[in-house]
Amino acid sequence: MPSLEEFEETFWKRHSNPKSGWSRVLVLPVLLYAVYHRSWKLAVITVVFTAINPLLFSSPENNDAWMTQVVLAERWWTEEQEQGVIGVSYPNVLNLLNIPVTGYSFVSAYRKQPIRATLGGLASMILKLWYVGSLVRRYDEEMSE
Repeated sequence: MPSLEEFEETFWKRHSNPKSGWSRVLVLPVLLYAVYHRSWKLAVITVVFTAINPLLFSSPENNDAWMTQVVLAERWWTEEQEQGVIGVSYPNVLNLLNIPVTGYSFVSAYRKQPIRATLGGLASMILKLWYVGSLVRRYDEEMSE
């Protein structure tokens, strides 16, 4: 049986496959759709997919893809830099702002307000991509020194 460290390493390597990251980008729109249409089965399937997603893909052949860089930067930020992912300092404030935006999206979807749910979902995705983009820039700067 693999140790916790071996499992963690396997998890991160597989999660760094761009297919893992890009398929997870679709999770929020699918969950909003599920809530809007009261498809709790689709919501549960999506949550299960999110949980097992990093283990579904093999390790990437190289680290060149932007989404691979996202995962490497997230790991570097949380483990090596010992930073959290939510806070008042930049870029963590983007995730902090994302909490009410995502909540608004789900409430709007539940209330069957498609324009508000869509705009909230887009804002949430923009904040997340802005956050990870910032991490990648910091990671690239650190690695190039």
